[in-house]
Amino acid sequence: MKDRYSIVGPFYDLMSVIYSFNQINKCKTAMLDRIKPDDNVLFAGVGHGIDAIAAAELGAKVTVVDLSATMLKRFNKGIGKKEFKHPIRQLHQNILEVDEFSTYDMVFAHFFLNVFLKKMMVQVLDHLTKLAKKEGFVVVGDFSLPKGNLIAKFFQILYWRMADLFFWAVANNALHPVYDYQKHMGEVGLKIKTVKYFRMLFDERYYSILGQKK
Repeated sequence: MKDRYSIVGPFYDLMSVIYSFNQINKCKTAMLDRIKPDDNVLFAGVGHGIDAIAAAELGAKVTVVDLSATMLKRFNKGIGKKEFKHPIRQLHQNILEVDEFSTYDMVFAHFFLNVFLKKMMVQVLDHLTKLAKKEGFVVVGDFSLPKGNLIAKFFQILYWRMADLFFWAVANNALHPVYDYQKHMGEVGLKIKTVKYFRMLFDERYYSILGQKK
């Protein structure tokens, strides 16, 4: 399969830092304080994986999944010569092909679900929930729903749309509105436990949502 991130992949992390003034990285690491040593954790669409590397440094048993060979190559550059209690397991495949159901204490989907159209996004979210253990956690970090007055919402939607159009053009990602991830997490059987917001300019542009499997 063609690597959709072959062009933009090497620069993805740098672009996210610039575009969000580093708020995306803060969002990605927001729920790592929930990880305990020897926990089984999975990162779907790991990308450059600063969150996955940090989890491994905490002593977790980390599995990362990405369909992009470019992203996994960049992820390995990030690991460098670091050594962990448990070596990071890497899967170069479609997340829907991972069938390790009820295996993981925590499943992370950081800025991953937004690449799909709504129907597929819900299917992937449901699949991620099935990978978590009973009473395990699923974390979604992404663009937050626009809120505030009409002017505030206009600029928040414009901000999202610029990113959406860019990745549609360079990586063939789906075009869609900002998703209501809290709503969809509830629909697949997750109870929302914690939501952390991250500000960009004058309002909250990103959030990290911790849901527990019922």
